[in-house]
Amino acid sequence: MIKSYLLDNQSFLSYGFFNRAGGKSKGIYKSLNCGKGSNDNIKDIHSNLKIVSKKIGCSEKNLISLNQVHSNKVYKINTIPKIKLIGDAFVTNKSNIALSILSADCAPVFIVDKKEKFIAAIHAGWKGALKGIIKNTINTLKKERENPFNITFEKWRKIVYLKHSYAYNSLGYEEDILK
Repeated sequence: MIKSYLLDNQSFLSYGFFNRAGGKSKGIYKSLNCGKGSNDNIKDIHSNLKIVSKKIGCSEKNLISLNQVHSNKVYKINTIPKIKLIGDAFVTNKSNIALSILSADCAPVFIVDKKEKFIAAIHAGWKGALKGIIKNTINTLKKERENPFNITFEKWRKIVYLKHSYAYNSLGYEEDILK
């Protein structure tokens, strides 16, 4: 599990960033694969999700994930959803709920509002970024906060954590990103 010193002093927050190491998946999926939409063995995926849940200190049923589709859809999470969520970001200020974003060549973005104890997890590929997933997530956070009109980078007391996802010379894109 990878940690960030920027987030370690947030007493209300339990988190982790994971890579391929330490998983139960085999064959071409040999990793800590948590992607329920993959063709990996579902028992191995659940074993991997248990590993992640244990390391961040939550139950597997409280680890929420999305069917990520490179959209601008954001969910506000108040309770554990009973249906599969299709979108690319979610926000919550509820304790005992863990938000999970999967990434390969897309960027996971993690936002922490230290004052009002909101967190946001965003799957930001270039298509989702172009469609406004980060902006929509910030707007969702603004709507949910006690004082939405006081949101500035200084006053919001937020932390934004970005993981690098690809090298410039290996980036592929479609023509519509240039328009």
